[in-house]
Amino acid sequence: METSLRERKKERTREHIGDVALRLFLERGFDAVTVGEVARAADVAEKTVFNYFPTKEDLVYGRLEAFEGALVEAIRSREPRESVVEAFERFVLSSGGLLAGAAADRERLKAVSEMIVRSPSLLAREHQVFARYTASLAAVLAHEAGAGARDVTPWVVANALIGVHRALVEFVRGETLAGKANATVVRGVRTRARGALELLSDGLRDYGRGRA
Repeated sequence: METSLRERKKERTREHIGDVALRLFLERGFDAVTVGEVARAADVAEKTVFNYFPTKEDLVYGRLEAFEGALVEAIRSREPRESVVEAFERFVLSSGGLLAGAAADRERLKAVSEMIVRSPSLLAREHQVFARYTASLAAVLAHEAGAGARDVTPWVVANALIGVHRALVEFVRGETLAGKANATVVRGVRTRARGALELLSDGLRDYGRGRA
């Protein structure tokens, strides 16, 4: 029980710091706010901020760790007769996947999107986040297949799927910045996700199906 309480307290502190940071970033711009200012506004030490968020950019992207974990788990825990492509599509188009972002509060999502596209450091960090997604997914696929260190297939599959995800994120961002309604964005995500994954399915349709 003591450990559980400690973990909940840590999570509340992390969420508080992240919320304060995002508020400041949206008010003044990401590059105009220092980590020290975030720490003072959150009433914590600057060292504490870095304990929870290794880089300033992680104050924006830190919550994507939960998304990454959920995506990997959706692939890992899929039914034996479900392919990797099918599991990926199911997750991305679920309420907890990319559609959750597409259906988020429009004004807030637009403000965050504008902040990201205006910051080279945030865009660079986003590339790193997607690279981490790819590595995590490739590791799961390689473990399932018993692939050797030099087997490139898991990496090919992971890069293809995360490539679809990246393209959909860019679609949502562009549509949001263009002022499109949430319902329109959601429909667009569904259509484009299914079209892209159908294109991949000719080569990946049976990959990962029937695993032991």
